[in-house]
Amino acid sequence: MVSPELARDEGRGDRLAVLCGPTAVGKTAVAVVLARCLNAEIICADSRTVYRGLDVGTAKPDAVLRAAVPHHLLDVVEPTEPFTVADFQRLARRAIEVIRARGRLPLLVGGTGLYVRAVVDDLMFPEVAPDAALRARLEDEARERGPVHLHRRLAQVDSAAAERIHPQNVRRVIRALEVAAVAGRPISAQRRGGGPVPAAALVGLTMDRAALYRRIDQRVEAQLAAGLVNETRALVARGVTSSAPAMQSLGYKEIGGWVQGAYDYAEAVRRLKRNTRRHAKRQLTWFGRDPRVRWLDATEFLAGDEDATTPDAFEALAARVHAMMEAEFAAAGSA
Repeated sequence: MVSPELARDEGRGDRLAVLCGPTAVGKTAVAVVLARCLNAEIICADSRTVYRGLDVGTAKPDAVLRAAVPHHLLDVVEPTEPFTVADFQRLARRAIEVIRARGRLPLLVGGTGLYVRAVVDDLMFPEVAPDAALRARLEDEARERGPVHLHRRLAQVDSAAAERIHPQNVRRVIRALEVAAVAGRPISAQRRGGGPVPAAALVGLTMDRAALYRRIDQRVEAQLAAGLVNETRALVARGVTSSAPAMQSLGYKEIGGWVQGAYDYAEAVRRLKRNTRRHAKRQLTWFGRDPRVRWLDATEFLAGDEDATTPDAFEALAARVHAMMEAEFAAAGSA
């Protein structure tokens, strides 16, 4: 634990701490301990926890964790509302200003790689208003011919964007096609960086793949036991359709398919576990491309088993992350 004097000093200037990595690796719990070490407040960089009413399926920080450390950018939009990376960037910038004004350090925590990069690299996004008619046509096309068909279309007009966007991420594929059609230029050519944050310390948590997948399976079972089915049914009852942004999220999409009769419960659980593992793999690939991320293997700390994890394990892991971030800040200061 750092001294109060040093902790206050860490909250000044342009410093930014980032804790990233795949789902189920322990980021949420570690971040709370780490925030106390750094005198920081947490900015959640997750494309699903921004939605109100999506609590169980997103493993959103509970009331105890939020009471321990201020969390920003949770529950900011309704599940029927669109929310873009540009929206996240705007709100994150505002939160960073507020946190720094209080003399604290902003700690960006999450697994949505583009959200993290939007802040760290100060990306600039194309100002293209949504085209409802075009989106509706593309959504119909995806339903009729499959998401891979749309992704192939994107590869023809913007190969760089197609490489970054997974074929099953229909919402992002449609947005990229929309930007290319409306603006006449591919979205990848319009996304520019205003320059990286000069004093950012990025630490990524990783884990032995088998251990991580075991934790993912355990998390899914825990979410089901905690009421994921009822939460999904409540969203459907409120009129949140399967095409709404929130219902494309992991958990709600798979359970929603069962609720609407597309397949049985066992198949919904199988799909959810499989899709979550695939999502974790994509997260590792995304962050693995960034040479600034300093990786820490959490396997020895968390034992690959969520049920066996103790508070002391999170304390020890947070202490190691803290030391790594201190070294990064020191190196940036001496550069």
